[in-house]
Amino acid sequence: MVFAIAGLVTAWIFNYLAVMGGQDYGLAWTATAVDLVATFDLGIVAFACVFFMFAESKRLGMKRTWILVVLSGITAIAFVFPLFLALRERHLKLNQ
Repeated sequence: MVFAIAGLVTAWIFNYLAVMGGQDYGLAWTATAVDLVATFDLGIVAFACVFFMFAESKRLGMKRTWILVVLSGITAIAFVFPLFLALRERHLKLNQ
């Protein structure tokens, strides 16, 4: 849960700074080859996380995982994926 909170707080802080600074997200994510590496790297990891979240939720009988995926679009996968893992552990403990 600590990682989820850290992911949320850092997303809030840096998104606030970017918005207040009038930064262009599209340009920032694609300006250089280094930016593209980070963009594709994080994108592939995000898709893998979402795939895992849905597969694991189905396997364990967890409900409403789609809400977390929607949240990732307005917060960050750095918040949502650790939150999912914490909820998964809670679900496993409650259903032993």
